[in-house]
Amino acid sequence: MSPIVTGEAVVLELRPASFAARALGLLLDMALSIVLLVVILMGLSAAGGDLDEAALRALMIASVVFCLVVVPVAIETLSRGLSLGKLAAGLRVVREDGGAIRFRHALIRGLTGFLEIYVTFGGLAIAVALFNERSRRLGDLMAGTYAIRSRVPVERPAPVFVPPRLQAWGAAADIGRIPDAAARRASQFMRQAGRMAPLSRAGLAESIATELAAHVAPPPPPGTSPDDYLAAVVAERRSRELARLGKARRRSAETGERLHRLPFST
Repeated sequence: MSPIVTGEAVVLELRPASFAARALGLLLDMALSIVLLVVILMGLSAAGGDLDEAALRALMIASVVFCLVVVPVAIETLSRGLSLGKLAAGLRVVREDGGAIRFRHALIRGLTGFLEIYVTFGGLAIAVALFNERSRRLGDLMAGTYAIRSRVPVERPAPVFVPPRLQAWGAAADIGRIPDAAARRASQFMRQAGRMAPLSRAGLAESIATELAAHVAPPPPPGTSPDDYLAAVVAERRSRELARLGKARRRSAETGERLHRLPFST
């Protein structure tokens, strides 16, 4: 992951694209550009009898620039970093600060890409991409951009349940005074606990459990671990919130039915 701190002090976790994914997207984009160029050149060849040699040569050069530079730059600008090849490979080009690219970024990438991809047959792009951690080619280094994975598998959080030995305590505990901020920290910890280092997990669990203990009564049974305590509090609080919302919805539906049955005169 690539941590980025925005101007609002928000940390973004972006996953840079691998070299293989970038190569796949680039090959697809190259194939589409070359196919478009071949179609245009075939059309020029069919109409070549009506043009002199100088005009035909100028149109061929313009076609090459149009297909290999103008079209990629326009697509990346309008789509904010996408192209057909990147879309198929699940990639997107972004700025170094994680924001969407603009015309100048796409233009620098397009002009440099013509040199490092087509003129050198991709050798310069490969050589540069292999020696930096984000697989950035020369155009990315000059434009201040890099490619990220736009399709990342969603990690489903593990379900949180009240441990069996704490079910009786959780059902009778007073947890209504827990501040929302503390409850969010506890819930976030339970979602991320499985990915944390054991030492960090133990320390953070102890800290959050101590914070919640000031708002929960009575205290849990002796010998309860911080992890079990947090799981019990989070799961019980969630169950009570769901029950409260269910009652509110049923009450609202019943009120609506009674109002619907009332006779109204016009």
